[in-house]
Amino acid sequence: MSSLLKPFSVSDGPCESGAFRRGSRCTQTPHSPVLQPVSSTRSPGLPTVITRNQPGCSPGIYHTYSARSPGIYHTYSARKTLAAAAVGRRKITHPGKAILAGGLAGAIEICITFPTEYVKTQLQLDERANPPRYRGIGDCVKLTVQDHGYRGLYRGLSSLLYGSIPKSAVRFGTFEMLANPMRDSTGRLDNARSLWCGLGAGIAEAIIVVCPMETLKVKFIHDQSSLNPRYRGFFHGLREIIKDQGVRGTYQGLTATVLKQGSNQAIRFYVMNSLRNWYKGDDPRREMHPVVTAVFGAMAGAASVFGNTPLDVVKTRMQGLEAHRYSSTADCAFQILRNEGPQAFYKGTVPRLGRVCLDVALVFVIYEEVVKLLNNIWITD
Repeated sequence: MSSLLKPFSVSDGPCESGAFRRGSRCTQTPHSPVLQPVSSTRSPGLPTVITRNQPGCSPGIYHTYSARSPGIYHTYSARKTLAAAAVGRRKITHPGKAILAGGLAGAIEICITFPTEYVKTQLQLDERANPPRYRGIGDCVKLTVQDHGYRGLYRGLSSLLYGSIPKSAVRFGTFEMLANPMRDSTGRLDNARSLWCGLGAGIAEAIIVVCPMETLKVKFIHDQSSLNPRYRGFFHGLREIIKDQGVRGTYQGLTATVLKQGSNQAIRFYVMNSLRNWYKGDDPRREMHPVVTAVFGAMAGAASVFGNTPLDVVKTRMQGLEAHRYSSTADCAFQILRNEGPQAFYKGTVPRLGRVCLDVALVFVIYEEVVKLLNNIWITD
């Protein structure tokens, strides 16, 4: 008896024309449903009746009736998408969870990757117009440790750490807030829509957090490279900058920062979402191993590096201590092109590539794992 009640697949649903097959429709005008006994593959000789839906029902739906169990019906779908939905939809991430998970991920990530950010910024500030101080990445690390010790590689960390937590929180919170209404019934986000959601998340983090924090970080690093450093710490440096330049001094290069962060997150979320959709296929509930998430995150980070390093170079120049040399973001780009050539727009690409790939991989892995943890202790559905 129990074997008769187990679900089985229907590959060819009969109708009186014999034309109703998987993936096709009956070409005749609507007609009455047809009952046709067929042999059960599980228990030979025991009839099972299959009927096509009445007109008005969803196409491709079949009802089966077991002769051994009167009154018991099973409904099957010929469409994989409906079958996947029947299993259960993918849970969307509550913006509150995204904010908490994003903030924690940002804090851990920046503590690990800051030395590469420091080297990248130093190489970008080492302009060709002046006698270059560093001969490459290794030389930059060597001279920094020689002059300031290993702690010198973490100069400016405090300003970036204070900004990294709210930056990641705003980024992921904004992304989920924009993405949740755009997801389909299974929780899947279309690739094109992920691009626009990423763009919105990048713009929000640029205005609220990134621009003032990045301005302080670049000024602190640039100050250390001068002969007589002025700033003794984060709060002392912040006080001196506001005293000399006002609050506007912490928002230098806003246009370049918005362009950089907007394009950054648009590329990263688009690539990450595309790879995730490809990996999950027709099963939106398929779990991604952290290693898979890390690989996809690194690929998304690499794509963003090659896509917007020129904007990052312009942003860094606009936020340095010599930003007064440029009248605007466009003027800064023009002067770099005229004085140093187009290759200058890709200064620091190699150290940035390593940092960003590690950065994005870590952030996405930590974020996904923290969200899983929060789903167990914070029920929002």
